[in-house]
Amino acid sequence: MKMLKFKKRISLVLASVLSLSMALVGCSSTGGGSDSGGLEINVNVGPEPESIDPAKNTAVDGATLINHAFEGLMKLDKDGNVVEGQAAKYEVNEDETVYTFTIRDDAKWSDGEPVKAEDFVYSWQRLVSPDTGADYNYMIDMVLNAEDIMNGKKDPKELGVKAIDEKTLEVTLKTPTPYFLEVCAFPATFPVRQDIIKANADSWSTDPSTYIGNGPYVLKSWEHQSKMVYEKNENYYDVDKLGPDTINFVLMEDKNTILSAFKNEEILFGDDLPSEEIKAMKDNGLYTESQLGTYFLCMNVKEKGLDDVRVRKALSLAIDRDYIIDKVAQGNQIPADTFVPTGLSDIDKDTEFHEKAEKWYDATDYKGNIEKAKELLKEAGYENGKGLPTIELMCNQGHESIMEAVQNMWKENLGVNATISSQDWNVFIDTRNKGEYQVARHGWLADYNDPISFLDMWVTGGGNNDSQWSNAEYDKLISEIKSSTDREERYTKMHEAEKILGEEMPIIPLYYYTDLYLLSDKLEGMYTSPLGYKYFMYCSVTE
Repeated sequence: MKMLKFKKRISLVLASVLSLSMALVGCSSTGGGSDSGGLEINVNVGPEPESIDPAKNTAVDGATLINHAFEGLMKLDKDGNVVEGQAAKYEVNEDETVYTFTIRDDAKWSDGEPVKAEDFVYSWQRLVSPDTGADYNYMIDMVLNAEDIMNGKKDPKELGVKAIDEKTLEVTLKTPTPYFLEVCAFPATFPVRQDIIKANADSWSTDPSTYIGNGPYVLKSWEHQSKMVYEKNENYYDVDKLGPDTINFVLMEDKNTILSAFKNEEILFGDDLPSEEIKAMKDNGLYTESQLGTYFLCMNVKEKGLDDVRVRKALSLAIDRDYIIDKVAQGNQIPADTFVPTGLSDIDKDTEFHEKAEKWYDATDYKGNIEKAKELLKEAGYENGKGLPTIELMCNQGHESIMEAVQNMWKENLGVNATISSQDWNVFIDTRNKGEYQVARHGWLADYNDPISFLDMWVTGGGNNDSQWSNAEYDKLISEIKSSTDREERYTKMHEAEKILGEEMPIIPLYYYTDLYLLSDKLEGMYTSPLGYKYFMYCSVTE
């Protein structure tokens, strides 16, 4: 059986496996130990999740949690390979438009029920149904009839997925899609139980008793705003290879609190830390890895002033990205001069998409950029910022320092006034999704190794298009890219689309991400994916 492989961006961390008996020496205060004879670890991947419904989650921390409780037809292994998950095997027809998956005989739900092909049919129909309101519905827009269903023109039952029998799933695509198997490893495509959701439509994914999954772990308890306790799923086909008996996902948002918990060995992994502590932690558990993602500001183009492209461009040009990286973020990030980040392939797979992209501005010529910004603002009728309404910069906790830097640059260089609004994660996400903001902090990681993963989010009315931006030519290009099987045509048009995005500037790219996390040398076997997910199911602990 053939396998796809991501362009490897993340190195495997501490992959050796030590004796479990050594892991049992500690107690909960060390972030790993046992009171009942099994291995228990404490880790932090984020705050209280907005959602752990596979169809409705849009956040990386939520995806990590989902990956521990559910599994798709395919999955990512520790080396970034896309390999069989719930599917024992798959076959593809000659023109690569029909995939036939055979579900594993030993694939079971956490309550012991067998996983059936019909579970995937239901889940995928639910994903594209307008009634679900899934922001990630477009992840399977390559499936036959998906777009018409999302637009309300066809019934979800007409989606190109069908159960041939209990263990055979057939998926028909409207056009060959080179990254389709990667999509089959993406959380939004994971199966969910129709009987459970039908009986508990609004609460099934918030109550451990109804959170029935098919992955390696089971959510046993959830102390909201505190911790989520996951235990081994004894019905998982690979249960004998799993490491921790219990994984406690400690819910924390404040970076100082995360760092303190890590230093006190209350957690063995922390997914963030204050930027001012990066230098001190470099030889004390801090790991910095490359990541396929972009940190940016999203502008609501319907707001007064921001509805003028000249203003949007001026605001972008007035930002010193080197200063933000060197003095504020301090994580060896790369200044962003386009939206699609470094690390994604172009037509020639040995060349990066970013290398061939037409740059939106010269990120190295800050002085020249300021002069251009002043001219643009003057042309728009807001010379020295006069007449331009005060702009509110909205962010979630931990990003205030970057917003303050932007605020100062806009004021000093353009005379533009800005205020800062910092919100709790769930409130922030909801406010941004509803478009009830002016300028908001944003970030995007690849969903698969293809630039379209960054570009298709900006189509008119797209579930993740928080800027409210719309451009008919852009929409047409994205549609053509997704229906083309010609690699050269696809990449040429993706460059054209990114150029339009830069000309319209509904977003302000600041830098390309690096993944900074805190990892105890006691925790072994943890690995990450290029998408930002963290995997703890095969970990061990040593003193």
